[in-house]
Amino acid sequence: MDSNKGYSLFGSLKNDIPASIVVFFVAIPLCLGIALASGAPLFSGLIAGIVGGIVVGTISGSQVGVSGPAAGLAAIVLAAIASLGGYQNFLLAVVLGGAIQILFGVLRAGIIGYYFPSSVIKGMLTGIGIIIILKQIPHFFGYDADPEGDFAFIQIDGENTFSEILNAINQISLGPTLIALISLGILILWNTVLSKRAKIFQLIQGPLVAVIVGIIFYTLNGDSGLLSFNADQLVSVPVPENAQSFLAQFSLPNFSAITNPEIWVVAFTIALVASLETLLCVEATDKLDPEKRVTPTNRELLAQGAGNMISGMIGGLPITQVIVRSSANIQSGVKTKMSAIIHGFLLLISVVLIPFLLNMIPLSVLAAILFIVGYKLAKPALFKTMYDLGWKQFVPFIVTVLGIIFIDLLIGLGLGLLVGLAVVLIKSFQNSHFLHIEGEDVDDGKIKMTLAEQVTFFHKGAILKELDNLPKNSFLELDVRNTRYLDNDIIEILDDFTYKANLRNITIKLISEKGIVENPPSYLEFFRLSPQNELYKTLGDVSR
Repeated sequence: MDSNKGYSLFGSLKNDIPASIVVFFVAIPLCLGIALASGAPLFSGLIAGIVGGIVVGTISGSQVGVSGPAAGLAAIVLAAIASLGGYQNFLLAVVLGGAIQILFGVLRAGIIGYYFPSSVIKGMLTGIGIIIILKQIPHFFGYDADPEGDFAFIQIDGENTFSEILNAINQISLGPTLIALISLGILILWNTVLSKRAKIFQLIQGPLVAVIVGIIFYTLNGDSGLLSFNADQLVSVPVPENAQSFLAQFSLPNFSAITNPEIWVVAFTIALVASLETLLCVEATDKLDPEKRVTPTNRELLAQGAGNMISGMIGGLPITQVIVRSSANIQSGVKTKMSAIIHGFLLLISVVLIPFLLNMIPLSVLAAILFIVGYKLAKPALFKTMYDLGWKQFVPFIVTVLGIIFIDLLIGLGLGLLVGLAVVLIKSFQNSHFLHIEGEDVDDGKIKMTLAEQVTFFHKGAILKELDNLPKNSFLELDVRNTRYLDNDIIEILDDFTYKANLRNITIKLISEKGIVENPPSYLEFFRLSPQNELYKTLGDVSR
C-alpha cells in the first residue's frame, strides 16, 4: 500500500518543483548517453525519459521513484538492434515487452523484489554510488570519450573504468575542470551552509545555480581560448530545423514482424530484466524515502509495462525505474510523485523549445552534480556500519558492491544474492541441531542432540557428521520435542544409523512431547508409516 503521509500532489509543489529541476538536469545527459551506448538514435533516450516521467510517473504508486532509460539494458538493446535487423523491429520487441510486464503485474509478480536481502540492496545503493563517482571523474576533467550512462566496467570505448580515469588525468581540459570545481563548490556551499540559512536557498536548488553559472561560463569563454570547450564537452540534444524534422525523430514499430520468434525472445528478456531492475530499485528507493512509504510493486509493474508500450510505439528505448534519478529526487527533498511527472514535462518542453540552450550546459557541471548524488549513496560510514553488523551482513554487501564496480549492476546483484543464499545455507547447516555432552568425558557421558524446529535435507551433512563421530558404547538422547518439520532425508539417515549404532553398542533414546522410545527399530515406522504410533501422533505432520 502506498501513502502520501498527508502530502497532496499539488500542495507540495514548493518541494517537488525544485526536486524535479534537479532530476531534469541529471536525466538529460543520462538519457542521451544511454541512447548512445545502446546504439540507438539519441532522441530515443529523450523519448524514454519523457514517457518515464509523465506516463509511468502518473500511473505508478511510487512517490519518489523516477523512471527512464536504464544503463542496465544498454547491452541488451545494442545486441537486439543488430540481431533483429533494424530499429523498428526492436521497437516492436519493446512494445511486446511492455505487454508482458503488464501480465507480470496482473499475475502479482511484484513480490519478487522482497526476496533480496537488505544487505544486497544496501550493497546495490553503495555500489551505484561509487560507480557514479568513478564514471563521472573523466567528465569532470573534460575527457568525454565514453558516453554518459555507460556504467559497465568494460566500456563501449574499449577502456575500463580505471583506465578511463588515467586517460582523463593525462588529458585534463582547463575550462571544463575549472567550471566543474566552481560548481562543486557551489553545491557543497548550498548543501552545508546556505540551505540552512534561509528558505529561498531551499526553493532554489544548488544544481540549478550551478547549471546557470556553467552556461554563463561557457558563453564567456566560447569555443576558443585557454578556457574553451569542445562540442563533446557539452550536452548534445538534437536540434530540429522545423516541426517536420522534429516529428521525423519519432519512429513506429514494425508490426509485420510480430511472427518472428527472435522478437518474442528479446521482448521477454526486456520484460524480465526491466521488471527485476525496477523491483530492486523500488526496494532501494523505499529504504531511502525519509517518509518510509511503501510502493505497491504490482502496480509498479503495470505502470512500467504501460510506459514501455507507449515508449516503443513512438520510438523510445525501454524504461525502468532508475536509482540514479530516484536518489537525486529524494536528496532534493521530494514529497510526491509530481516531481517525476514535472521532470518529464520539463524534458518535453526543453527539447521542443530550447534545445540550443541545453546544448550550452557543460557536462563537467553535471558531473559535479552527480558527484554529490554518488557520495550520498556511498557514504564511507556505511561500510563501518555493515562491518559492525557481522560477516553475515558484510560479505553479501561487499560482494554486491565489488560486483557492480567491476562487472555491472545485474551481475553484481546476482553475485550478492548467491552469497546471501550461501550464508543462509551455512547458518542453516550450523543450526540444524544442538549438541550437549553431560559428564566429564565423551566416553562415559551422555550425549544429548536436540533437533531444530525445521530440519531439511540441507542439514544432512551436519547431522550425519555428528552421528558418525559418536564414540562406541555411548548413550545418545535424541530430542525432537521442538521439531515441527523433519525431512524424509533426515529420517533415512536416522534409520541407517540404527544399524551402525547396534554395531558400536550405542544406545539411543528418542524423546517426544508425549513419550520416550529407547532404541527404536525403525524411524520410518515411527515418523511416517505408523499413524497409530504414539510418537507419530505427537509429531503430527512432521514429515508430511
